[in-house]
Amino acid sequence: MKINFIDLQAQYLEYQKEIDSEVLEVFSSAQFIGGEKLNNLEKSLAAYTGAKHAIGCSSGTDALLLSLMALDIGYGDEVITTPFTFIATAEVIAFLGAKPVFVDIDEESYNIDPSKIENVISDRTKAIIPVSLYGQCANMEAINEIATKHDLPVIEDACQSFGATYNGKKSCNLSTIGCTSFFPSKPLGAYGDGGAIFTNDDELATKMRMLLNHGQNERYKHKYIGINGRLDAVQAAVLNVKLKHFDKEVKARDEIGSRYNDLLEDADVITPKIAEDNISVFAQYSIRVKDREAMVEKLKAQDIPSAVHYPVPLHLQEAFVNLGYKEGDFPISEEVSTQIMSLPMSPYLTEQQQDFIVKTIKGE
Repeated sequence: MKINFIDLQAQYLEYQKEIDSEVLEVFSSAQFIGGEKLNNLEKSLAAYTGAKHAIGCSSGTDALLLSLMALDIGYGDEVITTPFTFIATAEVIAFLGAKPVFVDIDEESYNIDPSKIENVISDRTKAIIPVSLYGQCANMEAINEIATKHDLPVIEDACQSFGATYNGKKSCNLSTIGCTSFFPSKPLGAYGDGGAIFTNDDELATKMRMLLNHGQNERYKHKYIGINGRLDAVQAAVLNVKLKHFDKEVKARDEIGSRYNDLLEDADVITPKIAEDNISVFAQYSIRVKDREAMVEKLKAQDIPSAVHYPVPLHLQEAFVNLGYKEGDFPISEEVSTQIMSLPMSPYLTEQQQDFIVKTIKGE
């Protein structure tokens, strides 16, 4: 049985006529940067999340970078985040000369544990970046309360959670700034790199728009040192089509994730725990197993793909050795990193495929 880890081909075939038409319009207009397609996308993204401003940019990483730049975070500053995430979250902090300060995760959600944040706030702390991992929002209410108490901005790293819902509100519109990624494998994916930034703050929005275009406030006049962080029109065209169908895919992801949980209830694995009043977009469906290597091989023997997100916590990465962390500093992140593995997940995963995956896991 052929099973794709993420079935992007099936998705393209379903929307092919619409996508081809939108992309050909870009080619015909020869307006490859900015223009109508990007403007339409930004309006639709803002409407979808409820945020006042949605700003297309070149990647989720650049969305995070631009957010930090807009907040004037740099040398000597500290930014609190999680060690259990993709490196981009902490990478952009270090790239600007600031220091990532890690806080361990909650064992059920795998997101940053709010109860441990205040322990590491100092007079150098300038922001908090919670990650909404695997498609489920972090505990943003608790995090925002702490941030308000200490007068700190919060940047939600929503690169895996666009479309998720937290207490009735959409991810990306839960804090000072929200950032997402449109990398092809994300719940809402482009056909190349792409991302977006969300905020309700007019000044921050204006500044981030300048920063992503070399700091320009008008042509050839540069108010800030910026970057080339623009989202191209071809990607905007693809996303315009996919966004129209996105709610249907979010529903399918939720149903498939819930069905996995039900089918694996009696298996010797730990399944994802979705908090009450949350809807996850299951960017990954990740389980924990005691002997991950054996499980990976068992699946591989049946041509079932899997992946590990993430095998080495950030505080143990060579790139962050200068931070002085050591093994044992964040025990939950370290334990989860040895057990976590992701199973095939997409809105196009059939019940037959899912049944086969589950039976293989159970050894039936």
